[in-house]
Amino acid sequence: MSKTFIDHIKTRRTQYALGKTLPKSEEEISRLIQDVIKHVPSSFNSQSSRAVILFGKQSDKFWHLTKEILRKIVPADSFASTEGKMDAFAAGAGTVLFFEDQDVVKSLQDKFPLYADNFPIWSEQSGGMAQFAVWTALAEHGIGASLQHYAPLVDEAVQKEWHVPKSWKLRAQMPFGSNEQPFPEKSFMNDNDRFKVYA
Repeated sequence: MSKTFIDHIKTRRTQYALGKTLPKSEEEISRLIQDVIKHVPSSFNSQSSRAVILFGKQSDKFWHLTKEILRKIVPADSFASTEGKMDAFAAGAGTVLFFEDQDVVKSLQDKFPLYADNFPIWSEQSGGMAQFAVWTALAEHGIGASLQHYAPLVDEAVQKEWHVPKSWKLRAQMPFGSNEQPFPEKSFMNDNDRFKVYA
């Protein structure tokens, strides 16, 4: 029996032990990520989400840049754990950098001033859906990933290295690769503390 949508959602988990073996070609994975983001909903069909997809040495370069930026601000006596994290992310096969285009947000604010305060919020919601959808799609193909947040520390370096427009606001980074360790059991809080149902 084929898996259902909820089965795929349950498959998506945070994976920190990443390797460089992929079940599909870089071209196929790149197309998958692009197709997923393309079809994620956005307010007023604004399509504000953007992505830079890095493979191999380019992904390694991102995590090296991030590590060196963090080295300047993390106390030396506690940097070893930070360095270990960066090296673990770099051990993966690639990284997706997720952005939201602020020019799109500003344009909608100008065009629909009644909703001006909401467009940044809706942009963030669309970006979150894009991140979740890509993560789930990768998991569907047996690819592990996690979601990281090193903006705005790395913004300038990313713009310079990968020629990213200044209007693209970096929101998250997703290292991905082969699952090198099994997932631990996941616990959940009581449903009665999270949900209310009326009929």
